[in-house]
Amino acid sequence: MTSIFERALGEDFDHLHPMMKRRFGVGLDVAEACVGRGVMTTIRRGPWWTVPFLQIGRLRNILIPDTGIDVPFVIENYPYRDPLGRETVTFVREYRIGSRRRRFDATMILDDGRVVDYLGTHQHLAVDLELRVDERGGLLLTSGAQRFYEGPIGFRFPMLFSGRARLREYYDDADERFHVDLEVHNRWFGFLFGYRGSFQCEWMPAADAPARLKPRRHEART
Repeated sequence: MTSIFERALGEDFDHLHPMMKRRFGVGLDVAEACVGRGVMTTIRRGPWWTVPFLQIGRLRNILIPDTGIDVPFVIENYPYRDPLGRETVTFVREYRIGSRRRRFDATMILDDGRVVDYLGTHQHLAVDLELRVDERGGLLLTSGAQRFYEGPIGFRFPMLFSGRARLREYYDDADERFHVDLEVHNRWFGFLFGYRGSFQCEWMPAADAPARLKPRRHEART
C-alpha cells in the first residue's frame, strides 16, 4: 500500500521534490506522521461583506475570519484508519493570532482514485481535490465539486455561496523550508481568503492520529 497522494498522482508522484514526496508520502504503510511549524507571512481576506461567511465557517473550524502578518502556525499530518475503515490523513492547522487561537480542520481520504477533503470538525463539507505536480517538483491542489452533509441532508453545495481554492506547496532547497500559497476565489465575487507562508517539518513514527486531531463525526458519504 502507498500513500493516498501517491495513489492519486500515479507516476506523477515521482516528479515531486524528494522532500515533497516524503511529506505527501505520510500514510499507514510507512507509519509516519509529519508536523510542520512555521510562519504565515500574510493572512488576508476579501471585502468586509465576506466576514459573516468566514465567521460562520469559524464555528466548525472550516474558515478563519482573522487577518495578520507573521502569524505562527502548526500543521499536523497524521495517518489513521477511520471508523469506516478508510485510510485518512489529518491536515489540521492551528494559528496564533495575538491572544487568539484559530484552527482549520481537514481530513483527507482516497475515493475511487480521487482525494476527497473533508472540512470542519464534523466533516460537513466534502471537497474533491485536483492534484498536479508543477515544474519545480511542487504540488498544486485545486478544489472542485463540493458537497454538504448534515444528518440525513446531503446536497451539492452551490458554488455561488462558496469558492474555489488553489493551493501551491513546494520545497525550497535554498532556505530548506516548505512554502505554501493559498487563494480562495468566488467566480462572481472575486477574492475571499488567502495566506502565504513557510515552515519546516519533523517526522515521527505514528500508526494513528491523536484524538484531538480527529473529527467529532466521520461522514460515510463522499
